[in-house]
Formats: sequence, structure tokens, C-alpha cells
Amino acid sequence: MTRTKKLAARAFAFGAFLALAVAPASAQKSSITLGSTNSTSSHYAVAVAMSKAIKAGMPNANVSVIETGASVDNTRRLTRNEIDLGLIAVDTGIQAINGTGPFKDKAVTDLVSVYAYDVSVLNIAVRADSGVTNVSELQGKKFNAGIRGSGAEVLTRESFSILGIEPVWTPGTVQDASEGIQNRQIVGYAKYGPGTGIDATLRELLTSTEMRLIGFDKAQQEKVLAKVKGVGFTTVSENIIPGQKAVDVPVVPIVYATRLAVMDDQTAYNVAKSIYENRQTLIDTWPHLKNFNFKQQALLADKLGFPLHPGAKRFWESLP
Repeated sequence: MTRTKKLAARAFAFGAFLALAVAPASAQKSSITLGSTNSTSSHYAVAVAMSKAIKAGMPNANVSVIETGASVDNTRRLTRNEIDLGLIAVDTGIQAINGTGPFKDKAVTDLVSVYAYDVSVLNIAVRADSGVTNVSELQGKKFNAGIRGSGAEVLTRESFSILGIEPVWTPGTVQDASEGIQNRQIVGYAKYGPGTGIDATLRELLTSTEMRLIGFDKAQQEKVLAKVKGVGFTTVSENIIPGQKAVDVPVVPIVYATRLAVMDDQTAYNVAKSIYENRQTLIDTWPHLKNFNFKQQALLADKLGFPLHPGAKRFWESLP
């Protein structure tokens, strides 16, 4: 080999070495798919806003949102590499990581959160003419626990099981539940609402059907808290529905999550940064997020047992 060829070969090798050394730090996914929930949900609308926020911070990435069955469905889609980020309630995520509940013997040990975007209450809504005024009175009544595969369904069924309450479960979509209530085929349904409010589906239902929210008494709350990780209780204020009494209901942090096998550190960092720096896009869709502490809630999910992605954690911990 001539001296010129040797120098060229060395230069090529050195360039390749630099490329390998730099790539892990700068590489990011070029396509990001968010798995959200049913398109009629308020949570779907804010997912569309998230895709815009991520795109604004990562202009070279192709970002899209798809309709899914929410928490459980999104976790399963992540294991099949069908999505890159998915809406997951923290209690459901903890079950997936530990291989319990709907994930019994099928733990998703590398499931990690990237950012929190809400703390949602579980709205348990019934027809006003049903005679049902508390969760115990749902015993034997036809009731929809939430979208099949959603965190709301998992939490509703698990909580009722702990309390020994056995409704006649009537599975179906949000649309099925709404129609069933209007046609008086079922007494009510469960659905996560944004913040401590009620979901768009319930607001629409209220235009044609008188409804009420029901809650848990102190003894019931203590039993659920002793068994379910990642869940708290909060009070939904009176008159959120005209004439509604204040009720105590479960509240759960909601995150968008991925798997370590799906998303690299730099992409996770960039996604978290994009959400935070463009959070006004989310606030424009959900005004109640104006006072939401994105950093605090991301770190809270981590503390509760739903670990942050190392890349995302690096960003959140960098904030003052």
C-alpha cells in the first residue's frame, strides 16, 4: 500500500470512529407515534396538542397521534413496538412493571415515563333517575367500567373488587356507554376527567340526560389506598354538575411513557424538553394546565414507582 493510500485509510478509520463516538449523544428518532385514547375523549384533544409541541421542539421529526384503548392497550402496543409514546395512568404503569393485575406474569420491566401532563380524577357518573347515590349501590346494576383496556376500567374494577361491589359489567366504547345510559340500558359509567373536572363525553351526555357523580366514603378510601399503588383521593367540588354534592373520588397522575428498548436517551430528553418549552400549546387546549407543575409531577410519578426514562429525568432534574 502506498503512503497516500495508508493516510487515506487512516483518515477514513478516524472519521468512522468519530461518527460512532458522536452518534449516541446526538441521535434521535425521526418518527414518533403517540398512542392516546378514544377520539371522543378530552385526553385525545390534548394529545394532538402534544404532537404539535413535540414537533415544534423537534422540527425534523415526524410526529403523529393514533386513537387507542388508553393505558392497558398502550402498554401492550409498546411491547409490540406499534407506538413510541403512550398515555398511561401511573397505577396501571406500576402494575405493568410489577407484572400484576392485567399484566400478571407478563411484566414490562423496561416501561418508563417521559413526562406527566395531568392528574386526573375518576368520574363515576350515573343517571339521576337511577336511585344510585354511592358506589355500594351499584351492586347488581348494569354499569360500564370504562373503555376496554383503559386505566379507568382497570382502577374501577380493581377498586370495586376490593370493596366487594359486583355490578353487572357492561363492556363497550365510550359511545356504547353513552348510548346505553341515554337508552336506560345501563345506570352509568366510569371515565377519567381532565384535572378535577368532568370529561367532554359527560358534558355532552348532560345535554340530554340528568346525571350525578358518586364517590367513596372514608372507609372505602382506606381499603383502596391500602391495596392500590399510585392512587390517591381528592374531592370534586359541589355543583360541578348543577345541584351536585361534593364527592371523594380516586385521583391518578397521568403520563406519556415508552420503553427503554423503544426510545433512546437523546430522544427522551428532547421530547420532555419540547413538551415543557412548548407547554402553552397544551394550556391553550386545556386551560387548567396553566398551574400544572410539569417537573414536580414527572418526578412524583418516578417517586410513586413509575420510573422516569434516564434521558427525560436528565431534563426534568436540570430545571430549577
